[in-house]
Amino acid sequence: MVTSAATPPPPPTLAGVQTGLTELRNRLLFVLFALLVYRIGTHIPVPGINPDRLADLFAANQGGILDLFNMFSGGALERMSILAMGVMPYITSSIIMNLLTMMYPTLNQLRKEGEAGRRKITKYTRYGTLLIALVQGTAMTGGIAAQGLPFDPGFGFYFISITTLVTGAMFMMWLGEQITERGVGNGISLLIFAGIVSGFPSAIGQAFEAARQGTTNIVALLAVGLFAVVVVGFVVFIERGQRRIPVNYAKRQQGNRMLSGQQTHLPLKVNMAGVIPAIFASSLLLAPASMAQWFGQGVGMGWLQDVALELSPGRPLYILLFGAGIIFFSFFYTAIVFDPKDIADNLKRQGAYIPGIRPGVQTTNYIDDVSTRLTVFGSLYVTLVCLLPEFMIVFFDITFQLGGTALLIVVVVSMDFMSQVQAHLVSSQYAKLMEKSNLRGYRRR
Repeated sequence: MVTSAATPPPPPTLAGVQTGLTELRNRLLFVLFALLVYRIGTHIPVPGINPDRLADLFAANQGGILDLFNMFSGGALERMSILAMGVMPYITSSIIMNLLTMMYPTLNQLRKEGEAGRRKITKYTRYGTLLIALVQGTAMTGGIAAQGLPFDPGFGFYFISITTLVTGAMFMMWLGEQITERGVGNGISLLIFAGIVSGFPSAIGQAFEAARQGTTNIVALLAVGLFAVVVVGFVVFIERGQRRIPVNYAKRQQGNRMLSGQQTHLPLKVNMAGVIPAIFASSLLLAPASMAQWFGQGVGMGWLQDVALELSPGRPLYILLFGAGIIFFSFFYTAIVFDPKDIADNLKRQGAYIPGIRPGVQTTNYIDDVSTRLTVFGSLYVTLVCLLPEFMIVFFDITFQLGGTALLIVVVVSMDFMSQVQAHLVSSQYAKLMEKSNLRGYRRR
């Protein structure tokens, strides 16, 4: 059948838009379901542990390293649940794998091989997670037994506890990967976000209860709350900040027409590493400190208790190592995700250049210099925000969970989640806008 060229095309339907919105709704529902499963898992205890003795242990170590670990686990450690180790083994394995990738050319080549190489690196990271979970699970079980928490500290308890804790850590890794693949946002970051946010109501309640009982000044508490709001605004401002490098495109000929050069910019975030340095630095400090805390309960291992004490929040060694870790991982992660040479090569291939900078090596050096200055400022900003709880304890004598690392993670993960939701909405609206444009053209014809 021959159709005349003047015959207008059939008007498009809204099926594409509806499909996009349905996919977004399903992804959001999956994230909600996964977080619900995670929160349920944090309330299922490891069998054979006396809950009264466990509560006494945390009451005696309040404000120490166990509180920080408990915050990242969403309260699972305080209840000694099956998910007590959380995502820390996976994060520690990821750090080690990234370090090995930078050190060994073979692994670095795998990272550049696309999807196949990334799958191999993911497989190695999973094996590392299992190994680290076995070590931490064994240390945690030994510490539990030394504290006299189990009803019957025999072989059966050791086997069940280690198996349960390791399985829980691997389940958390799998759940985070599923959220990343089938949901919206980064799954591991969302699990940490959910764990931290779950502790906010009780932290706020404890702060106001302390003010009611007179142990905390109500004026100081309100001032800290107002200061927290200001810090949230400051974090949002910095995270939205960009350094725009001007880029010009040379004139080019297309057919018989000469197209004039275009002017645009290369946006560089002030904090390109995001919340990763804070998470990496925290996990690296929590892993040895928590194992020292558990192993130090044995006979003749009192020196490990001293190590755990020095690595507790508020101690000078903790502040020094935490700040140094944030600065190191800011530069380290930026070097992984941002390659000035690739950007300079792409600009050269596209016929683009930075005004006043020659293409090639000089462009690479210029972009690297700009990114280095931004990373210096970004790392200092992240360090300052993460050390806010220490300043609050010194000046106000208030321990408030909405601060420091917790605040940074909550704000940055929320912003990233909303930006990805908006990206899905824009992709859905794009089809609708194109349809409207076609319909108007159809009416004109």
